[in-house]
Amino acid sequence: MSVSIKTAREIEQMRTAGHLLEEVHDYLATLIRPGISTWELDHEGEKMIRRLGCTPNFLNYEGFPASFCICINDEVVHGIPSKERIIQEGDLVKIDAGLIYEGYHSDAARTYGVGEITEDARRLMEVTKQSFFEGIKYAKAGNHLNDISAAIGDYAEGFGYGVVRDLVGHGIGTHLHEDPQ
Repeated sequence: MSVSIKTAREIEQMRTAGHLLEEVHDYLATLIRPGISTWELDHEGEKMIRRLGCTPNFLNYEGFPASFCICINDEVVHGIPSKERIIQEGDLVKIDAGLIYEGYHSDAARTYGVGEITEDARRLMEVTKQSFFEGIKYAKAGNHLNDISAAIGDYAEGFGYGVVRDLVGHGIGTHLHEDPQ
């Protein structure tokens, strides 16, 4: 697949999809607490996506059985929600979510600290969030994808963290995963 140039209308559709996904993440943030299962978060999030007139794009994507990837603590990605996976005080919960709005995809992950988290966990959250913004500084005309990824990696590595090289960012549009990757 090659990079497709989006029209102004397509960019606006993707922007709207992103804003709707932000609403879903904001809603899920109000539900995350000790005692809730990852299945409940998935179920409530899917209901909200559908209330917004959208479709969850992870559900059944390449066989994935849920609407959200929900990981706890040291899991990296693609955690499958379950009634048996219960959120605890001090957990780091990563929710990767996506939706389709009028044929256009959004995809975004957030990490949440549940209650009182350790200083190490807080630092990890801060560094990873800032790494994202360091990469954004390089997302401009004339730069290459490796400029963005180098900024992210350099920032994280400066704090003693690494980057999972097998799991990369990607473009979006009418497909969930588009070039560049």
